Amino acid sequence: MSDPETTSDPDKINATRSRLADLGPHQFWRSLDEAAATPEFEKYLHREFPSQLAVWDDPVGRRSFLKLMAASLALAGVTGCTRSPEEKIVPYVRSPEELIPGQPQFYATAMPRGGYGYGVLAESHQGRPTKIEGNPEHPLSRGGTDAFMQASILSLYDPDRSQTILHRGVIETWEAFVSAMATEMAKQRKQQGRGLRILTGTVTSPTLAAQLADLLQALPQAKWHTFEPSAADSVQAGARLAFGRSVDTVLHFDQARVIVALDCDFLSALPASLQYARDFIDARRVATDSRTMNRLYVAECTPSLTGAMADHRIPLVPSRIETLARHMLQHLKSGTSIDPTQVPEGIPIPWLTAVMEDLLKHRGASLVAVGPGHPAHVQALVHAINQVLGNVGSTVTYIDPVVAAPSSAGSTLRDLVADMAGGNVQALIILQGNPVYNTPGELAFASQLDKVPLRIHLSDYYDETSFFCDWHIPAEHYLESWSDIRAPDGTASIVQPLITPLYDGKSPHIILDVLMGKPGGTAHEIVQGYWKQRLAGEAFPQRWRKALHDGVIENTSSKPIDVKLQSGSDAVPGAVGSRPIDKASFEIDFRFDPTVWDGQYANNGWLQELPKPLTKITWDNVAAISPTMAEQLKVSSGDLLEITVDGRSLQAPVWIMPGQADRCVSLTFGYGRTQAGHIGTGRGYNAYSILPEREGWFHSGTVRKIAGHQILATTQHHHNMEGRDIVRVTTLDMVQHPPETTHQADPAESMYAGFKYEGNAWGMVIDQTACIGCNACVVACQAENNIPVVGKEQVAVGREMHWLRIDRYYHGPLDDPETYFQPMMCVHCEEAPCEVVCPVAATVHDSEGTSNMIYNRCVGTRYCSNNCPYKVRRFNYLQFADETTPSLKLLRNPDVTVRSRGVMEKCSYCIQRISAARIDAKIEHLPLVPEGGVVTACQQACPTRAITFGNLANRESEVRKLKSSPLNYGVLAELKTLPRTTYLARVVNPHPSLPTPGAVDAHRVTTGKVEP
Repeated sequence: MSDPETTSDPDKINATRSRLADLGPHQFWRSLDEAAATPEFEKYLHREFPSQLAVWDDPVGRRSFLKLMAASLALAGVTGCTRSPEEKIVPYVRSPEELIPGQPQFYATAMPRGGYGYGVLAESHQGRPTKIEGNPEHPLSRGGTDAFMQASILSLYDPDRSQTILHRGVIETWEAFVSAMATEMAKQRKQQGRGLRILTGTVTSPTLAAQLADLLQALPQAKWHTFEPSAADSVQAGARLAFGRSVDTVLHFDQARVIVALDCDFLSALPASLQYARDFIDARRVATDSRTMNRLYVAECTPSLTGAMADHRIPLVPSRIETLARHMLQHLKSGTSIDPTQVPEGIPIPWLTAVMEDLLKHRGASLVAVGPGHPAHVQALVHAINQVLGNVGSTVTYIDPVVAAPSSAGSTLRDLVADMAGGNVQALIILQGNPVYNTPGELAFASQLDKVPLRIHLSDYYDETSFFCDWHIPAEHYLESWSDIRAPDGTASIVQPLITPLYDGKSPHIILDVLMGKPGGTAHEIVQGYWKQRLAGEAFPQRWRKALHDGVIENTSSKPIDVKLQSGSDAVPGAVGSRPIDKASFEIDFRFDPTVWDGQYANNGWLQELPKPLTKITWDNVAAISPTMAEQLKVSSGDLLEITVDGRSLQAPVWIMPGQADRCVSLTFGYGRTQAGHIGTGRGYNAYSILPEREGWFHSGTVRKIAGHQILATTQHHHNMEGRDIVRVTTLDMVQHPPETTHQADPAESMYAGFKYEGNAWGMVIDQTACIGCNACVVACQAENNIPVVGKEQVAVGREMHWLRIDRYYHGPLDDPETYFQPMMCVHCEEAPCEVVCPVAATVHDSEGTSNMIYNRCVGTRYCSNNCPYKVRRFNYLQFADETTPSLKLLRNPDVTVRSRGVMEKCSYCIQRISAARIDAKIEHLPLVPEGGVVTACQQACPTRAITFGNLANRESEVRKLKSSPLNYGVLAELKTLPRTTYLARVVNPHPSLPTPGAVDAHRVTTGKVEP
């Protein structure tokens, strides 16, 4: 069964626009078909159990069904005694002193991504890591995580990881590789390394950078090249254009009152996005302090997480960003009012007027940021804007570059390709990365690589690049290796292993030691030896242990530096050789996929099945276009387009994207893999194949419809709320000056007898102002609770198993709607409709207010799911859990069961964590679990602290205080279900001269009432 949104008729788009205009002021919608109210969508929506429809229409079938039900009830005890898979338990001969059976241990380390380090705490059970949390001591994560960090634990145990050394496709030994390298390096030393090239990703590791420097000093004619798909060279080029030197920009969103993001998704797409998201939300949080709130303006091509959080957003094609930046700088310098006749096409005059007014009013407390996909001269323009506004030193600071870059001339990727084409490269060592797949198609990297006599590749997987290399060496996962790495602010961390390498992988440190003729050392010795020289003195052992314990090396963050804008750089001309966008063609905008990023996570099932925040698509990438463009091209979602840039073409399925700029097609990297593993191979298109090798991530191209249609699996229609009062929005002004009449919560009338909670009483509050829709909580819940992956086909028929979902709602016109996120899981009703219909009491309420599932009792009637108004229960239709792959057995949380088919699952408030805290409180003779004693997986993962969980019986608890907020409300509270999970209404801060978001209604702000 295909998703109804893939059958949208472009001829109905105008009718949909008209219908949205006629809707009430507080009517939300989630998809084109819902907005159009098509008969197909209505039919889809009401088929919650499609396979059972015929049973109730046929009297014979109904009788058979009742017979089967009677048999199921009789066999309830038998299903509860299903034999678990056989496991072998081997005891310790001598147990380590610090190891307590059943008690996990936590170790601080750092996860590398894009060359930067993200501080994590890894949970380990008897020597096997099972869960990733953020390190509160690390300046980047501060206890939070993103979806990639949470899913990295699955990559560790991926059975498709490379497991053997290969020489031209034949298994070889490490000793054979060392011998071959000794022969090659002897030849290179005679010619001072003239034919040797090393290709790495972004390097911030101090130890690795020192090793590379030593190698280049010993072989002065060798060259080191770097390439990272997500590292935009234009950012550093823009800094050199503005200041005459390379610098890194640090943005301080916690100090900014007004923020203008020019095609810059700072909440999810920058190296420091974790830190920026926390700072941005902290300056926006009004649940406990409503005195101030920042204001965010966004101009962007395709909707992003940052655009969804904007107070005012406009869709704008990428080429217009430069025009907008120049216009802003001109008026900031002149101080004159805006001339409507001079405003560029596509930029609303009221929006621009409000932006300029706010920026001038908040000099020194504003911030303008541009995305890394824009050319150097646009980066320089934004540096000039911040200088003119006086933001430098307050909301914007500069530091020396954190990245260790090659010092030799001719070290770009293009130079390497030219050397390979010219026969100047005799040996190429590629330390991780996958350049055959992810370099711009214009370079034809694979063809030139084939001309190199000796090619060595260190990689986690036998991937596209490994296929073209003579030697393939398995790489260690970061949880298996010793190394060091820096955060975007320069803070250094030690990467320490939690488990012996599963497949005898090697690290880049070992490979470089082999090249230097020093085989036999360990990565631990290399890294510790480097820091022993930097942290010299008798106190080194203590400082080393402290660095391992804390996850950061103290006093290693970069200090702000003073830079001056070069004369004339505030009027930067267009970059030499840049090509303007042809008005007769389309703009092709390239972006990194929100779930598989640049392709390195393509074989991670958790991330493939994770719904993308804005489209809710799983297992595929699409070509996002606007509704107007869909009308022009006469295409529906799922139809195929041929997109051509500079003569190179690809085919991609359409996705009609509300809020997308017209005449702009957005493509995402990360798919189209040919050697990713059994999960990621053969999915989607490869956007790198048509990417030009020049500045900017947007280019002119042609688009045409071709024959064919692709089914897309999206979760947006599943569990629809049918227009009920779900999302609530208000303004900062209404919070500060509430109307005289607010909606008071109705008395909790119920047909059930009440229950008095005398002990712990658990509850949760989710702040929708702080939720950015990043999906970190969804993957954290999956990792914590052993939730299986079901595959694209099962997702397409509504059988995804996530216990937690993040609903995306639209409000307003089709072409530029407002966007809102709402996390939704079991709300743990005190008067739960699911419990009264279960014939075997598999779902029950406990004395602490949580609604629990007893899996051994469940016989799969699905009555509880049918009776749940929140649609948060998941039925395990098939044997989704892999119980046979040996490495995946190590992955699972031992505190949570692995469910077999035929049972209902749902959020349990992490009951295993509640039970552990209850035991600890009992040991300490405490009547209640203290504040902070239980942190759910979703709460712990959230980078913006949008989720608060705690004990309502504790009158001083944070969750109780939030439930007393006038912003607090319960979803579908009119049903008298008394949900324990409630929400804080989304608060926006619109400019007084611009329209207030249409979803705002002061009378929907409630007065909270909290009694456990």
